[in-house]
Amino acid sequence: MRTGRGGDRLVHGLLLLLLAVYSIFPIYMVTIESLKTVDEDVFGNPFYVAHPNFDWYAGLFDKEEWISSGGVTRHPVPFLVWTGNTLIVFSATLVVILTASLAAAYALARLRLPGWRWWRRGLLATFLIPQTLLFLPFYHFVYRLGLDDSMGALVLVYPMLAIPFCVWLLSAYFQKLSSDIEDSAYIEGANRFTAFMRIILPMSRPVIIAAGLFALGVISSDFILAGTFLPNTWHQTIAVGLATMDVSLEDLTVVSGVSLGGLPVLVISALLASTYVRGLTAAMIEGA
Repeated sequence: MRTGRGGDRLVHGLLLLLLAVYSIFPIYMVTIESLKTVDEDVFGNPFYVAHPNFDWYAGLFDKEEWISSGGVTRHPVPFLVWTGNTLIVFSATLVVILTASLAAAYALARLRLPGWRWWRRGLLATFLIPQTLLFLPFYHFVYRLGLDDSMGALVLVYPMLAIPFCVWLLSAYFQKLSSDIEDSAYIEGANRFTAFMRIILPMSRPVIIAAGLFALGVISSDFILAGTFLPNTWHQTIAVGLATMDVSLEDLTVVSGVSLGGLPVLVISALLASTYVRGLTAAMIEGA
């Protein structure tokens, strides 16, 4: 019996190790590529960097043209502007997504409106629609509102991609969450809004973080919508801005930009990974 359990644990551990290597390897390769010189990139070992070089990272913040070691003229890129745009779009979008998702999920789970189960299922079904099918309706919608070439277009469109799943996830948690705690607050004189803000929200922190990280993953992985709605260089986010730059063996500035741009999302996800798992688990156990 013990031998069988030990073998299962070994197989389980090997599978987790394989999954971890598979997930981390692309990040590792991009990082070491961004630290190589032109000569080492062409003639060196592809799996490690012998002489780390940070010139490509410095090139992201140069305000004047410079010539790389490969003889290629690098034009200055507004990386700080792209970073600021990305921060504005992501922050505003997350606020909209979480605010709307919490309100809708609480209403579905607590008020039990007619057909609320079908509303939840319908929301989850809309999340499964491919973005490519939504591209033309989104573009027409944004153009009619006069938001083309505006960061407001992404703040408007991105929530439509993430809210359905976030509402489904949060409502699954609220559905089975005991109402006795809220009833106690009502007895003490609190109204529904006060009970929600002071009792339900603090108790739902792991699930809210899980929904927020999921939404962050959805909006940070988008390129098509951002590239279409933001043609102006000074309005673009990091992902779109880097895509407009030239890529060659003599210029690895884009690679350093990819590595640096993805670092905040990686750090946030790593710091909140355990809370993310607890949130998903709580939502599935309580209300799936």
